[in-house]
Amino acid sequence: MKNLFIILIMAFLAFPASSQEAPQPFQDVNQDDLGNVTDEFQEYFFEALKQKGIENYEKAIIALEKCLNLDSEKAVVYFELGKNYRELEQFDKAIENFTKAHELQPKKEAILVYIFQTYGMTENYEGAIATVKKLIPFSSAYKEDLANLYLLNEDYEEALELLDELDEELGANSYRNSLRRQIYARTNNTDAQIDNLQQSISANPEIEQNYLNLIYIYSEQGDEEEAFRVAQELLEANPGSSVAHLALYKFYLNKGEPEAAVASMKIVFESEEIDAESKFKVLNDFLNFVQENPKYEEELIEVAGKLTEWENAPKLYEQLGEYYMKKNNRQDALTFFELGLQENPDNFELIRSTLLLQLEFEKYEAARDLSATALESFPSQSVFYLLHGVALNKLLEYEAAEESLTEGLDYLIDDMRMEVDFYSQLAISYNGMNNVSKAEEYRLKAQNLKKEIN
Repeated sequence: MKNLFIILIMAFLAFPASSQEAPQPFQDVNQDDLGNVTDEFQEYFFEALKQKGIENYEKAIIALEKCLNLDSEKAVVYFELGKNYRELEQFDKAIENFTKAHELQPKKEAILVYIFQTYGMTENYEGAIATVKKLIPFSSAYKEDLANLYLLNEDYEEALELLDELDEELGANSYRNSLRRQIYARTNNTDAQIDNLQQSISANPEIEQNYLNLIYIYSEQGDEEEAFRVAQELLEANPGSSVAHLALYKFYLNKGEPEAAVASMKIVFESEEIDAESKFKVLNDFLNFVQENPKYEEELIEVAGKLTEWENAPKLYEQLGEYYMKKNNRQDALTFFELGLQENPDNFELIRSTLLLQLEFEKYEAARDLSATALESFPSQSVFYLLHGVALNKLLEYEAAEESLTEGLDYLIDDMRMEVDFYSQLAISYNGMNNVSKAEEYRLKAQNLKKEIN
């Protein structure tokens, strides 16, 4: 089960990446959903579904009301009424109908999810909290939604208690850490938080999250010495802790102890306890560090050699490629981009970056093949038609190039500079096919458009 509270748009809050649409078991309703009903009931009900499908919500409601006149005890009718009222932003009526549906079918998770979401859309956090508590028996994953709601409702103590419970049960993650930091920032009662965390550490020295929370507070206050001391304390209490190094590497960098920093980074990268997002942040710091301290580049390469052992290697390859691009080491950048594509072949930006470098280094056959594959996944992206055409022209495959370029022009919208490139490449294609008049036509089009841009 994934987090479902995705409706709220709050400037201070980022919901987990795993959020998805609510389950909709009544989206395609059959005879079993309706039970024993008359033909007239069915006719009105499926008319309501049809009208909702074409966004005629008022007409859908009229049809559903006719269903209720025939049978007022069908949960599915109230559920559909709630959906239509919600589309019309008549939230009170939506809640009223969802609630009636829930009373008739109290074990339907989807109905509760819609109630939960609708309360969220109206910022009725009390109602949302009461509802999500009913959802937790369906899946403990709803506990994160509850912690989020506690934060939104300013129930900070309840939120922190629940976050600590989840960390102890599941291990820390970046989303819950983000919630916790928002609470600390909003309460602005750091002394109380420090005292509470110190007591928790004394009582339960094996719980790493308490140390990390205390490190975060000291760091936010600018007290680097205390933060460093707590990180070392964590390592003393848990000598095998890789999480401690998630804090230590930064302190070592700031203290000018690069060997210790690199050693801590490696521990972070190899840890199974630390989430991928945190590793990406450390990698970014590592890349920035090596830019200023190039003598540690071999260490970076060593880390890169272990990429396939880490989580989500494609993203790491892409980061390394971008690092080498910044250093203007384009050959190594291409190597890492190509490695990334082996693991993540449908990454649009990665494909484009790779193609540009392949053409730069005259790897025309590779560029031809990659751009052809890219067009299978992105058939309306004009840039891939252009790059495919460039590679084909370089390989003297002029007819195929002309076909790709002509087709790509149909997808080009409001990009005059790319249009110039298309015309220039078409001139090359027609020239290669000995069609001098067409070549001159497109050469002039490119020339005139350049003047217009300038």
